[in-house]
Amino acid sequence: MEWEEVVKDPSLKDLPFKIETNEWGKIMMAPASDTHALYQGSIFEWLLRLSGGKGKVVTECPVQTSKGVRVADVAWRSRAFLKKHGIRNLKLPESPEVVVEIESPSNTAAELEEKRHLYFEVGAREFWLCHENGNMRFFNPQGELKISEFFREFPGHIDIEVA
Repeated sequence: MEWEEVVKDPSLKDLPFKIETNEWGKIMMAPASDTHALYQGSIFEWLLRLSGGKGKVVTECPVQTSKGVRVADVAWRSRAFLKKHGIRNLKLPESPEVVVEIESPSNTAAELEEKRHLYFEVGAREFWLCHENGNMRFFNPQGELKISEFFREFPGHIDIEVA
């Protein structure tokens, strides 16, 4: 199934799952959780605050890769990226500069590693991984970073607990 068909299919629009496609056009789904949503919202807020209007922060960002469409949990696109690709895309032909995946119980380490490589293959400059405990890891195409090179003040741990 092509991504455009997935997006336009009315029977798929209200599923409580994140939908992606694999390299053969088959739909892959992962269940949503409140914990995942809380991390996603917190990361979005941090990026929005730190980006200072120099780009756009989005959630559920569909990116065409060599193995189908992958949907980044959170992504940051610079103004230059927005000028190049616009804002009304069913999927992006290349990755935004920063993509973030949030680990969930249904993810395997191999799956997250593959996503990291797929995003870098199509232009990501950084890949961030938020673990189930809120610990953050930052990568560029050369390997792991101590902190993000784009957002140096981004915390190494996201706390979603109510104070």
